[in-house]
Amino acid sequence: MELSGPSTSPTEKTAIKSQLSFNQDLSEVPDETSSEWHFSIPRRYVVAIMAFLGFCNLYALRVNLSVAIVAMTANYSYVVNGTEKYRQDYPWSTEVQGLVLSSFFYGYIVTQIPGGWLATRVGGKKMFGLGVTISAFITLLTPAFASANLYLLVLGRVIEGLAEGVVYPSIHSVWSCWAPPLERSRLATIAFSGSYFGTVVSLPLSGILAEYLGWPYIFYFFGALALIWCILWWLLVSETPQSDRRITDAEMEYIRSSIGPSANHIKVNVDPPWKRFLTSLPVWAIMIAHFSENWGFYTLLTELPTFMKDVLKFDLKDAGLLAALPYLVMGIVVQIGGFLADWLRSQGHLTTTQVRKLCNCGAFVCQTLFLLAAAHSTTPIAVVTSLTVAVGFGGFAWAGFSVNHLDLAPQFASILMGLSNTVATLPGMISPLLTGHLVKDKTPEEWQAVFYIAGGVYLAGAIFYGLFASGERQKWADIPDSYALCRDDQSHASTEDMPYGTGSCE
Repeated sequence: MELSGPSTSPTEKTAIKSQLSFNQDLSEVPDETSSEWHFSIPRRYVVAIMAFLGFCNLYALRVNLSVAIVAMTANYSYVVNGTEKYRQDYPWSTEVQGLVLSSFFYGYIVTQIPGGWLATRVGGKKMFGLGVTISAFITLLTPAFASANLYLLVLGRVIEGLAEGVVYPSIHSVWSCWAPPLERSRLATIAFSGSYFGTVVSLPLSGILAEYLGWPYIFYFFGALALIWCILWWLLVSETPQSDRRITDAEMEYIRSSIGPSANHIKVNVDPPWKRFLTSLPVWAIMIAHFSENWGFYTLLTELPTFMKDVLKFDLKDAGLLAALPYLVMGIVVQIGGFLADWLRSQGHLTTTQVRKLCNCGAFVCQTLFLLAAAHSTTPIAVVTSLTVAVGFGGFAWAGFSVNHLDLAPQFASILMGLSNTVATLPGMISPLLTGHLVKDKTPEEWQAVFYIAGGVYLAGAIFYGLFASGERQKWADIPDSYALCRDDQSHASTEDMPYGTGSCE
C-alpha cells in the first residue's frame, strides 16, 4: 500500500522508513553519502507514550473515588471509658453514594462533541493537557470539598467530568497531525491502552493508600502525579511536527509526505449530516452497543470495590486489588480482539459486517452468561472469576462496535465516535443511582438484581446490533472526505482497503 500525499523523498527510502520499528528513529535510514546510523525514539512515539501516561493518569483520577468512598463511609470502632463505639467520616446512604459516584458523568457527557470541536480550533495538545490539568487540581481539592459540603463535592466531580470530557476527542486532533496512515492504529493502541493500565494500577494502590495513610491521600497522591505528567506534557509534546524543535528532518519529511497538509493542523469547516446520522439504523446499532458495553463496564468500575467489601467480605486493600483484575484482563483481550478481527477479515471468509457482528454479539452473549454465573455463585473465587471473565470479554466487543464507525463513514468516524460516546456516558450517570436504590441492605440478593440488569442490557445490545449493524460504507457518506475531527485526509475509499484495529474512546 502506498503512502498518500506529496512525496519529497525517494520512493525506496520512504518504503524503508515505513518499516522501521517504533524505537528506531527515521534518521537511521542513511543517505547514500552517509554511513552513520543514529538511534533515538521518533517524536511521534514520544507523543504516543506521553498520551499513554496521560490516559493512565486520567483514569486514575476518575476511578479513585470508587475505592475512597468505601473508606469514607466505613464504620470505625473506638473505645470511650471502656465502651466500644463506632463512627463514620461520612454517614451517607447508598443513594447519596450513588449520587456522588455518578456526578462525574453529568459533566463528562456535556463536553464530548464540543471538546472535539474546540480541539480543531485551538489544538489537540492544548485541550488534552488542559483537561488533565483541571482534573488534577480538582482531585487535589476533593478532600476539602468533602469536608466542606456534600454538594460542593458533587459540584467538584461535575467540573472534573467537564474537564475530562474534552480529552478523548482531543487526542484524535493530535493524531491527525502526527500519525501517518499506516501507523494510526498502532499509535492509537499505545495511547488508549493507558486507560486500562491506569485502572489496574489505581484501584489496588488506592486501597493501599486508604489502608495505611487514610483516604485523603488517595486524592493527594494521584492529583500530584497527574500534575507532574502535565508539566512533562507541556514541555515534551508539540502541537504539530512542524512546531517540534526536536524532530529530525527525516521524520518531519516522512510525516508530511504521509499525511499531507493535516500535519500542519489545517482547519476545516464543513457541517456533518446530523440528520442522516440520527436516522441511520447502523449508527444506532453502534450507539446501543456502546451504551450496552459501558453499562456493564461502569457498573462494575464504580461498584465492584463496594460489592467485594460488603458481600464477599474482603478488606479494603484486597477489594481494590481484586477489583483491578478484570481490567487487566480486558486490557489484554482488547489487543487480542483487534488482532482476531484483522485476521478474520484478511482471510476473506467473512465480510466486514459478519466480523463486526461476531465480535460484538459473541462478546455480549458471553458477558451475559458470566454475569448470571456471578449472580448465582456461592464462593468468592467463583464470583471474582466470573466477573473477571465477563469484563474481559468486553475486549472482543471493542473489536466490533468501536471500529464500526470507520466502516460506515470514514470521513465522519470521529464525529460518530463522539456521538456514540455521548450516549455511552449515560450508563455512568444512571447505573450508580440505580444500584444505590437497589442495594440498600447490602445483601447478595440485592446485588443479584444489579447483575441481572447488566446482563439484560448486554443481551438487548447483542440482539439490536445483530439485527441492524453494518460493515459497509453508507450512501450518505459518499461525499468529499473534507471533514472529521480526526482529519482523515487520506481516508480509504472502501472499507475493504482500510486497516482495522481497536482503541478505547470512553
